[in-house]
Amino acid sequence: MRTFNRKALLVAALSAGMVPVTGAAFAAEESEGDALCAQAAYSMGLRYQQRSAEVAALQRQGYALATLRLEQAIADHDEDANLAIITDLDETVLDNSALLVRDMQACHDYTTWDTWKHWEREGEPRLIPGAADFLEFADEQGVDIFYVSDRYQENEADTIASLEALELPQVSEDSVMLLGPPKAERRAEVVENHTLVMQLGDSLHDFSGEFAEADLEAQRRLVDDNAERFGDDWIVFPNAGYGDWSEAELNAWEAPLDTE
Repeated sequence: MRTFNRKALLVAALSAGMVPVTGAAFAAEESEGDALCAQAAYSMGLRYQQRSAEVAALQRQGYALATLRLEQAIADHDEDANLAIITDLDETVLDNSALLVRDMQACHDYTTWDTWKHWEREGEPRLIPGAADFLEFADEQGVDIFYVSDRYQENEADTIASLEALELPQVSEDSVMLLGPPKAERRAEVVENHTLVMQLGDSLHDFSGEFAEADLEAQRRLVDDNAERFGDDWIVFPNAGYGDWSEAELNAWEAPLDTE
């Protein structure tokens, strides 16, 4: 974890409701030198991901586009083409932000993922807006659905139970393909017997093994190289909670700060 400016983190903690909003807050921090909760820096991204109407709109927009593209793909293939789609689960079909917020408010760094297995077993994720309607449409059209996720194989029964509780279609031990072989290998297994017409995910690793092996700058170049696929057979969903970008350096305007 990067070292953060102490006052900036206190502001973030105040915004997150983790520190009482009192006039003495800054004075107490200065005088006593209490350690601040570095995880409060996650609050802006989590607030955007969980609570913003814009993210809900983007998620619905992504599934509306996916539906249109799937309709086109079905029209472009013969009935015996054995069409399939692959979707990631977390932050694509399932909203796990409640776990991340709980950990942040406990000043625990959720990016260590040491609370994730407990969440897989006992958590109650919400559906991403638009996911159920899209997956039901794919099912009604006879398209095979594969849920390719890096959830833990040891919790396969719990993940399947969660998907079934959310009444998602085509949920089985064969269609839910969890952590073990790299995602690229699991996708290749689907392609062996199907015509893969669409992939959905929140991380670029969900689409190609090239992204998994690349650093951030290389990933940006790969996005340019594959520009025609985004919004066509690759549908990306927003995730401001975590990702390869989380430790990236920011570019700042070099002009001196001037307020009016």
